[in-house]
Parts: sequence; C-alpha cells; structure tokens
Amino acid sequence: MSDKKKVFTIAIGKSHYTHESPFTILRFAYTALLEEHKVNIFLVEDGIWVGKKNQDPSTYDNVEKWMRDVIKEGGKVLACGVCMKARGMADEELIEGISRTTMNGFLEMCEEADNIIYP
Repeated sequence: MSDKKKVFTIAIGKSHYTHESPFTILRFAYTALLEEHKVNIFLVEDGIWVGKKNQDPSTYDNVEKWMRDVIKEGGKVLACGVCMKARGMADEELIEGISRTTMNGFLEMCEEADNIIYP
C-alpha cells in the first residue's frame, strides 16, 4: 500500500433513508479523512437531501451526524444549486459547512481528484 495520500471526490446522487449508499459513502469518507486523505463531496440530484440540517430519523442511523463528522474532519462538501432550486431547498436548510455551487464546483473537485466515486 502506498504512503501517498489521495484525494477522493465523491458524488452523492441518491437520497438518504431510502437508499443505503449515502450512509455507506459517508462512513467511507470519514474513514478516509481519519487516514489523512482529502475528501470532496458533491451533493447532486436527490443527494442534496443528505445535506439537510435538523434530521431526526427514528429507525435509521442519523446521516446528518455522519455528514457533520465528515465536515469536522476537514471534508469539503458542496451542493448543486440547480438541484436545490428544483427541489425547493434554500441555502439556510443546509448543514453548516456545506455550500451551494454549480457544476463548475464539481468539475474543480474532479480535476483535483485521484479517485472519483459516484455510487
């Protein structure tokens, strides 16, 4: 295994609590950050809901908690502004540390990445 740290860019396009992949990929992102890799996350399509604050699921692990942990460990998280507008989500609804962007923001993340993951 190489000692070179990697940059992972991850796109989350599925909503949480109906698909397990957002939860799984946030656990991966958190683990990568703990191993001192760099992680960029782009929330797109229904994946924008993964970045919504004040989540309170009763029967699932809280995805907001995992997202906050990723941000706390240095993960960069951007949300697609077009997707937010289409779904009626305002900037104020995003978890602190997540910013609205365009496809240009995603492109920059991909240009920086050693690995791009879109589960």
